Amino acid sequence: MITHMKSNCRRLGVVSYLNAKPLIAGLDHDPAFDLRFEVPSKLPALLESAEVECALVPVIDILSAGSRWKIVSDACIGCDGETFTVRVFSRVPAEKVRILHVDGDSHTSVALARTIWRESYGYDPEIVPLESAAGDASRDAILLIGDKVVTSRPVGYDLEIDLGSAWKSLTSLPFVFAAWAVDRDADVGDLAARLGEARDRGVRSAAMIAADFGPGMGWPVTLATRYLTQRLKFTLGPRQREGMARFRELLARHGRLNHEEELIFA
Repeated sequence: MITHMKSNCRRLGVVSYLNAKPLIAGLDHDPAFDLRFEVPSKLPALLESAEVECALVPVIDILSAGSRWKIVSDACIGCDGETFTVRVFSRVPAEKVRILHVDGDSHTSVALARTIWRESYGYDPEIVPLESAAGDASRDAILLIGDKVVTSRPVGYDLEIDLGSAWKSLTSLPFVFAAWAVDRDADVGDLAARLGEARDRGVRSAAMIAADFGPGMGWPVTLATRYLTQRLKFTLGPRQREGMARFRELLARHGRLNHEEELIFA
């Protein structure tokens, strides 16, 4: 965790992976912002406790929050097909995966994996925390997210299932993993505009960001460049909203949402 102590500034909770760097281009050196970096699964609690006023929250948590939060920007972390850093590694065919050991840093990716298995194969694999197994030899299937797919890539797995690609095949829609969220009643002022401007700067300079930050985070520059410039999508447009609505629909169908509220956009 990295915390910059500043006063009289806007506190943002930010994903601590390479994929978030284009969304905060320029904000990390802007005295008007205080950035707190965490793995995705820890960001909802920061927003809930008001330790930050806005956070890059996993979409599953925004959906689960019902009407408490609203999406405040059209900047996001998403994909329209292969994402590369949300992957299931398996020793058995996908339809024979019965136990899926999951990376605890992600909420959305676990929900996405369960949704894909239910829709594609008609059952839910048992979800087990990755750290509960003694080692790779005891795990037939592993879900990893983020930089670890590059830096801690498991060995001995013949099958790799990219969940972005699997979602695209299932629905023909893009997928959104995380979006900027605030309290529903928050007065955000120019925050949406500032976040959009940062995203636009980051997209324009994505190759430079890959070269500057990739090696220090364990990424080869060529792979980081392809990831940020070709794989990820950073704008939450109409088709992304459609993908989010479809995800919500499937979660509700499978009994994983206990409310009927729609997503709220500022």
